[in-house]
Formats: sequence, C-alpha cells, structure tokens
Amino acid sequence: MLKTFADFERRPDLLSRFDAVARCYSASCVFADVMYRTGVMSSAIKPPFKAKAVGQALTVQLSKGDLVDPLKALEMGQAGDIIVVDAGGDTETSVCGGLMGGLARNRGIRGMIVDGAGRDIDELEDIGWPIWTRAITARGTHTMFSGRKEELSINVPVACGGILVHPGDFIVADTIGIAVVPLGKAEEVVELAREQAEREQGTREWVAKGKTVEDLLAEFGRI
Repeated sequence: MLKTFADFERRPDLLSRFDAVARCYSASCVFADVMYRTGVMSSAIKPPFKAKAVGQALTVQLSKGDLVDPLKALEMGQAGDIIVVDAGGDTETSVCGGLMGGLARNRGIRGMIVDGAGRDIDELEDIGWPIWTRAITARGTHTMFSGRKEELSINVPVACGGILVHPGDFIVADTIGIAVVPLGKAEEVVELAREQAEREQGTREWVAKGKTVEDLLAEFGRI
C-alpha cells in the first residue's frame, strides 16, 4: 500500500519565464532541442484535443493493478502545477475525467499528464483543461464517492512516458509532445530556450520574405 505525501519548492518567478518563452511556436520542440533532445516523453502520450500547458510537476505514483483517482493530488495542488501520474501504462482504466478536471482548474492546476488513460474528453475540452494520456477509455476507476484515496504516493520520483520526473521539474507540454526540464537545470534551460525561440522567429520572418532553401543554406549552413 502506497501512502506518501510530500511537497516541493515552487518557483513562480521562474515559471513566469517559462510561460513567456513557451508562447512561441512548437514550444516542446524548442525546449527539447536545447536539452540536446533529451527529456522528451514517449510520443504515445498525447492530448486528445489541441493543448498547451507549462508548469511544475506535482508527481503521483499509483499502485499498478489497483488504480484509484488521484484526488489527494487535487487537495495538494497549487496554481501553476501540472499533475504527472505514473499509472503503469494502463490503457484500459481511466484515472482522470471531467469532474476531476473541473476541480483541478478551480485550484489553478494547469493540466494532467498520465502514463495511462483518461476519459470525459468532451467535457475537458469544453472547460479548457488539458490532459495527455496513452489512451482514452470509458472505463473508470474508483470514484470520489468510493472513499478510496489512499493507494498512491505524491511528490516522489515517477516514471512517465519513459522519463524520470522529479517533483518540481518543469513541464512544457503541447500538441506536439512533452518536454521535462529538471528543476536543477531550469534556469539554464529556459534561457537557452529563449535564445533558440528568438533565433527561430527571426529565421521564420526571413523565410516569410520569400527566401529559398539555397538562401537559407547560404545564410545558416543548415536547415
């Protein structure tokens, strides 16, 4: 039986810098590139509708084979958090749905990433609260009415989409993919990402003027 509840250092000042940089096109790609293409979750974990979210990871470890709704994470979550759940890759049992999304949104939690399944995506899209999952299924787990909330650990290192995620790590997730930035490297990475995004925008504007592939190669030596 898992039952560990901890917390992590929140950095609203640093989060605001991530927010600013992630307004660029293909934000997950930009952050992945400046981390030498590391820290990218499996492409099997996707949003069911167009989505972007940036925040610090509130991590959840569920008991494999005995999944429950991670309601305790909603109680502990704060504005700017993204809940990251290791559900053991289970694609047949949802651990996140519409009611949970509404409650999380009310606390300022920005979204949820699940190495597992979700549901109620029509409702989630309507309320504008994004999830990233391996699958969408109608089959739910224990609900908030069952009284079962103990089978989980919160804010411990978890594996999600093949990446080790620590509490407080920064998450940059969009329709393209999910980049995980270790908290200890966040200051360096966000600055590199800002520089990269600015270079790409400059190139984008240059291309929009009608430049050719040959022009691009002559100017930059690569595409």
